Amino acid sequence: MAENNEFIREVNEDYRRDQVAEIWRRYSGVIIALAVLVVAGVGGWRYWQHDQGVRAQAASERFEVANRLAREGKSAEADKAFEAIEAEAPAGYALLARFRSATETAKRDPKAGAAEYDALANDTKISTGLRDLARLRSALLRVDGTDADAALATLQGLAAPNGPFRHTAREMLGLVALKRGDFEGAGRWFDQINADPQTPQNLRQRIEVYAALVAGGPVTVTAAAPAAPAAPPPVTR
Repeated sequence: MAENNEFIREVNEDYRRDQVAEIWRRYSGVIIALAVLVVAGVGGWRYWQHDQGVRAQAASERFEVANRLAREGKSAEADKAFEAIEAEAPAGYALLARFRSATETAKRDPKAGAAEYDALANDTKISTGLRDLARLRSALLRVDGTDADAALATLQGLAAPNGPFRHTAREMLGLVALKRGDFEGAGRWFDQINADPQTPQNLRQRIEVYAALVAGGPVTVTAAAPAAPAAPPPVTR
């Protein structure tokens, strides 16, 4: 029985070898071509990874140079540096440069800065979260200007439940209402901040101050009564 089993095993092995040899004879060209493609693909992938790493490092260094120029007050040079990064750097750094450029522009010209943020907010290639961030910054720049109503409408949209920037939007809406003397409206926004379990602790501390201002209501200035006329000096004879 053992000899039979050994014989069967050897026959099976010979059969498998014959099958492999036949497959190799018929498809060796295809197998070699596939192997070459796999090796080339892996090599290309490695090269692409290396190239992306080199480009990212270069973009990081250029971005730091542009930031340093901005900090030193060299606005024109910083603008050119950011523009070059936007045009030539990998997508991540190009987008970062656009936001940074808008920030620097807003320091000199809030209206122009808001326009740059609007362009970012309307760019459908950007993620929704970053577009909302651009909308927020644009609204904050416009909230005290002639476009205040539109800015407030934007902030109200961003203040919706579960919005990533709802805390900042609600705080600003409450402060604007407070500034306009709308204490009831301000209170509603501050109450929403307090009721939100995800409100940051530092904002809760500020809300305590805002709530005290709302509770105090408008300040009424009472005019002082006119002083009585001074008595005439005694007549000396």
